[in-house]
Amino acid sequence: MPVRKLKEYLDERNIRYVTIHHSQAFTAQQIAASAHIRGKELAKAVIIKVGGKMAMCVLPASYMIDLNLLRQVTGANDVELASELEFKNQFPECEVGAMPPFGNLYGMDVYVAGILSEDEEIAFNAGSHTELIRMAYQDFERLVKPKVVRFAHKLAM
Repeated sequence: MPVRKLKEYLDERNIRYVTIHHSQAFTAQQIAASAHIRGKELAKAVIIKVGGKMAMCVLPASYMIDLNLLRQVTGANDVELASELEFKNQFPECEVGAMPPFGNLYGMDVYVAGILSEDEEIAFNAGSHTELIRMAYQDFERLVKPKVVRFAHKLAM
């Protein structure tokens, strides 16, 4: 099970977390509804390419990436979304599209939308389409050491 590796990583570092099981869901908004979590509190991981190099963006489920803002904060001229085909082998123990926001474990730079840092806790995919992990945002930031920047806008509902 994909979540095992992540739980071992968190347990080895004495991080407190809760595992949330939910019915199978594939989009961040479906997951939030299935797990009864507000879209702002569910962090989704989106893979991008910055100058051809894979990186991870972590943002609330109810937000979308603004590539122009991302170009500004990275200083790169070439920033684009990566396709699933391009990154699926990067996360071998995860179901495609359910990777946890720990890009540091996969050799990727991680950019976090500043809005997430305002929450005490975040929840995120744990490597499958049926499990989430909820943990303190401060613990997440301490482990991942992401670049916390502004690169996302709230989705129009």
